[in-house]
Amino acid sequence: MFNEIWQKRIKLIEEEILLEINRTETINEELLEAMKYSLMSGGKRLRPILLMAAADAVSDNGDKFVTVASAIEMIHTYSLIHDDLPAMDNDDYRRGKLTCHKVYGEAMAILAGDALQTLAFETILRQRGVTHAAILFVIAEVTRAIGTNGMVGGQAIDLLSEGKKINLETLKKMHIGKTGALFKAAIRSGAILSSATGEQLQALTKYAEDFGLAFQITDDILDVTGDEKILGKPIGSDERNNKSTYVTLMTLDEAKKLAAETVEDAIESLKIFGGEADFLRELVKTLVKRTH
Repeated sequence: MFNEIWQKRIKLIEEEILLEINRTETINEELLEAMKYSLMSGGKRLRPILLMAAADAVSDNGDKFVTVASAIEMIHTYSLIHDDLPAMDNDDYRRGKLTCHKVYGEAMAILAGDALQTLAFETILRQRGVTHAAILFVIAEVTRAIGTNGMVGGQAIDLLSEGKKINLETLKKMHIGKTGALFKAAIRSGAILSSATGEQLQALTKYAEDFGLAFQITDDILDVTGDEKILGKPIGSDERNNKSTYVTLMTLDEAKKLAAETVEDAIESLKIFGGEADFLRELVKTLVKRTH
């Protein structure tokens, strides 16, 4: 059932993404091609699925919010394009395919990322069946998540930390922004769109924070133990780039233990919900078992 829901929603999200990208007007077709190339290069569609699952937990049908969910994926894709750039992580492959800048050039990749970010907000405004106030709250959530106190701020810490030994507190701050903030925005947006109570929103916020931490720890573990063919990108890049991670600042076993404990904390945060949150419970359990 879990995998069936996941696959059904991937299809729904990708149909919506194609709808949005195909109706986007442009004065340069290559720009649109670069945007579409990165958007449709695969992926788990984890962030939009989390938004839908959070809506389900508040006893609403998450499918209703596929428009906002697809916008969240556009923002995630924009961040990946920029993250892969030579000035950032300088990666040649993403999900087993050449990164955007390797196909379209660095300048066009930067523009594709910029365009996806702006298209995401245009897409959010097209969501139907919710109040204007809810849309404004969602926009506020997303802008906070991707700005100086979120993704961009986290990326800045990452760049400034290259080649340096940082402490665990700085590492957590970096990933709360760079990775965790968009997870949190997606989950809180699903709750807001479904008119969550204060108690429900608080519980889902705690779940989101634990989910983001468990995801990042597992990501660091996979960079050491993963299979390059399954990951779709080279392993060991953190070590080669002399980056501090949960594995380098702890032992591998300690990192695995922390990931497992964080997953349990996430599940505990959902105790006020019944079976309507089972997908979220199962989803966080898959983090420590994932191979990519």
